[in-house]
Amino acid sequence: MEVRLPPRAIVSVVPSQTELLYDLGLDQEVIGITKFCIHPDNWFRTKTRIGGTKSLNIEKIKALNPDLIIANKEENEYAQIEELAKHFPVWISDIKTLPDALEMIEQLGEIADKEEKAKDLVIRIQHSFSSLTPIVNQVPKRCAYFIWWNPLMSINRDTFIHDMIERFGWQNVFGDRTDSRYPQIMDDELVAANPEIILLSSEPFPFSEKHMAHFRQLLPNAHVMLVDGEMFSWYGSRLLHSADYFNTLLETI
Repeated sequence: MEVRLPPRAIVSVVPSQTELLYDLGLDQEVIGITKFCIHPDNWFRTKTRIGGTKSLNIEKIKALNPDLIIANKEENEYAQIEELAKHFPVWISDIKTLPDALEMIEQLGEIADKEEKAKDLVIRIQHSFSSLTPIVNQVPKRCAYFIWWNPLMSINRDTFIHDMIERFGWQNVFGDRTDSRYPQIMDDELVAANPEIILLSSEPFPFSEKHMAHFRQLLPNAHVMLVDGEMFSWYGSRLLHSADYFNTLLETI
């Protein structure tokens, strides 16, 4: 379906891309967001919410009558996006690496007639990541990154989070798992992998202090940390802050 350019009524169904649209200056154009689009706070409080990323309210979106829906291959349900595409233009991103994210930012800048802002944002993100200095001439720290508690779930190399971890010089111990992009990990598998560092994400499952004891009991010598999942998995303008966060993480270790 043909997109009217630039779009004047946008529904965004991906939190990290919603924040990007805000930073591109599209306050008037964005008319609908999900309940997980928490940044920026004023949009979260004032924009029409159209369900969750995987539980979109189709009728509510139809009532908004957008001229563009901005979605993501992984974060949204195929059947729902397919249904919406029967009625409205849908633009779908597919992000697995930092270059993918930067390309997406430039593409949305072109679509929304915000090319200069998008290009400036890309340059600033590239500059921030150029300051990310993994320790060279040292064996990479072996880490396990967890996104879910029950069942316990990690990530393989076919994920954006994996790309972020590699960019500051660590090794994802479950990167080679082929059964799923987000493999379920049993306790004995975690012990066998023997990571030096265990990263417990704040999203999609909100790990907290109470979960750390389980991992410390399994691997008493591992460094167990709570980390900001947005810094690892949000591939929009939040990337402006990720490299500094990773540098701080490296200093902590």
